[in-house]
Amino acid sequence: MLRVSALFTVPGDALAGAAAAGLRPNRGTALAIGSSLCLYEAGMALNDYADRDVDAVERPQRPLPSGRITPRAALTAAAALTAASLGLAAAAGRRPLALATALAGAVWAYDLKLKNTPAGPAAMAAARTLDLLLGAAATGARAGAGAKPAGLLPVRDAAATGGARTTGAGVTDGPLAAALLLGVHTYAVTVVSRREVEGGSTAVPLVGLAVTTAVAATLRHGNDPYPAPDPQPRPPDRTGAPPPGGPRLALTPGDLLAGAYAATAVRPYLHAALNPSPQLTQRAVGGGIRAMIPLQSALAARAGAPGSAAALLALVPVARRLARKVSPT
Repeated sequence: MLRVSALFTVPGDALAGAAAAGLRPNRGTALAIGSSLCLYEAGMALNDYADRDVDAVERPQRPLPSGRITPRAALTAAAALTAASLGLAAAAGRRPLALATALAGAVWAYDLKLKNTPAGPAAMAAARTLDLLLGAAATGARAGAGAKPAGLLPVRDAAATGGARTTGAGVTDGPLAAALLLGVHTYAVTVVSRREVEGGSTAVPLVGLAVTTAVAATLRHGNDPYPAPDPQPRPPDRTGAPPPGGPRLALTPGDLLAGAYAATAVRPYLHAALNPSPQLTQRAVGGGIRAMIPLQSALAARAGAPGSAAALLALVPVARRLARKVSPT
C-alpha cells in the first residue's frame, strides 16, 4: 500500500530545493525530507482508502479490497502520518510549516476530491512544487543569518533574492524555477496515469514525451551559463570584427543528468504511444515516476551542488530494483 519503490523520489525534492536556494543541506533539509516522506506515505494510504471501491473491481489484489488492511486502518494511518509530517515541518520553522500545511491540503484534496476531475493533475503538480519549496524554506530557516550560498555558480546577492541566480543568458534560476520544472513533469505523469488501467490512448503518452523533451531542453539551457574565458584570446582583424567562431561547447555534468532524466522517461512513453496497452501505459507511468530522481539530480547540478546531485543519482538503481518487486503506481 505504501509503494516503497516510489518513496525514493521524495528526498530529492528537499535536496534540489536547498541547492536551488544556494544553500548547503542542513538540519532543516533533514526535517523537510522527513516531513515529505511522512506526507507522501499518508497520500499513498489515503489514495487506497479513497479508491477502495474502484480497486475492488480493477485491482482486487490490492491491500484494501483483498481484506489485508481495513479502510479504517488506512485512514488512521493517513491522518497519523500527516500529523507527523506537520510536526517535523514545525520543528524547521513557521514558513516550512505553512508550506507543509498547504502541501497536506493539496494531497488530501487530490485523493478525496480532485483525483478524477480535470483539476487532478494540477493538484498533484502543485504538491510536488510545494514539496521542493518546502525543502528550500526549511534549509533557509536553519541556515542562519550569516549563511553563505553553497552553489558553485556566481550568485547575485543571494540573501536579498532568496537564492535566485541570474545566468549569463539572462535566465533567472532559483527555488521557484526548479519547483515549476518538477511540477510540469509531475503534471504530465499524472495525466498519463489516468489511462494506466484501460490504456488505449496514443496521444496521452505523446504529451508526456513532449513535456519530458521540453524539460530536458530547459535543463540543458540552464547549464554552465558562465563559460570560462579563452586562455589565449585571438585579437580582432583589421576591420575590428571579432574572430569567427563562438563559445566552446562541452558537456557538463548537468547535461549528462538531463540526458539521464530524458532517457528514463522517453523510452517507456514512446513504447506506450506505439502500443497503448494498459501494461505499457503502466510502465510509462512508472518510468515517469522514476525519472523524477535524475530530474532532481539535474536540478541540483544546475544549481551548482554536485554532492547532492551525486547522492540523488545513487538512488536510481535502488529505486529501479525495488520497482521490479513493488509497483510504484
